[in-house]
Amino acid sequence: MEYTQLGKAGVKVSKLCLGTMNFGPYASEEDSFKIMNRAVELGINFFDTANVYGWDKGKGLTEEIIGRWLKKSGNRNKILLATKVYGNMSDMINDGKLSAYHIKRACEESLRRLQTDHIDLYQMHHIDRQTPWEEVWQAMEQLVREGKVTYIGSSNFAAWNIAEAHFTAKNRNFLGLVSEQSIYSLRNRNIELEVIPACNRFGLGLIPWSPMGGGILCGILEKQNEGRRTREPLLKAAEKIRLQIENYESLCKEINIAPADVALAWVLNNNVVTSPIIGPRTIDQLDQNVKASGLKLEKDILQKLDEIWPGPGNQAPEAYAW
Repeated sequence: MEYTQLGKAGVKVSKLCLGTMNFGPYASEEDSFKIMNRAVELGINFFDTANVYGWDKGKGLTEEIIGRWLKKSGNRNKILLATKVYGNMSDMINDGKLSAYHIKRACEESLRRLQTDHIDLYQMHHIDRQTPWEEVWQAMEQLVREGKVTYIGSSNFAAWNIAEAHFTAKNRNFLGLVSEQSIYSLRNRNIELEVIPACNRFGLGLIPWSPMGGGILCGILEKQNEGRRTREPLLKAAEKIRLQIENYESLCKEINIAPADVALAWVLNNNVVTSPIIGPRTIDQLDQNVKASGLKLEKDILQKLDEIWPGPGNQAPEAYAW
């Protein structure tokens, strides 16, 4: 396993991040334990979760599973543990978003479920347009002072949100954001316009989620098992871009590399990426993801992938102003 720094922070994380959203809803607790044990064996030291994961089986379930694994395995000091705050955790009016009131309580609840005394990377799951940054940073600074949180990250932010967060934190002499978690894959390259340049400018590590396009880039036209989604919804979504998918899967056959492996390797080949999130439901899937992380795509293959899945072609504002 290769390691890299998490943005401007001094800490090093594995080049793959173990996503845990499947733990509970789609992977049993026993299987989840096995996957986490195997991840540590393979050198993955970066685990990502969120307080809302668990969904229809109960928000907080995934954090609880991780907490029980941490207690049983004794592996807390072997991983950098990331979770998130923002989503509504109940019907109570203040039990969501990024008010200081909610951040304080959400952190305490995550610590309890995770059975740990600190969160290494506490990420804002979404931008809160109603809460001023001064209030957000005051709450985060307090958690850092208390030793309950080490680093702060964002998720699903626009570039101007990142910039506003950065300068507000700087004015408070606070480190601010060290990472941004965004959707990014061959299928969805929108963040190349502004978010990636913002991450570069302000020293944020980029943590792509859904690097395999939610299953679309995993050989959807031939695969029978579509992971956490059923085949029918994926095929329905694929119909709108069927020609691209056919060309993509043909290229993968030509170079004799599985489509899912090509998709992950492409994200990792981008030097702006810190650690894409993988969400295996089985150990076999995890092993294959780790194997694919070592692939280096040739320049001509990268060019062909650009032709099939073109990006914006430039950064903003050039991409849309001229």
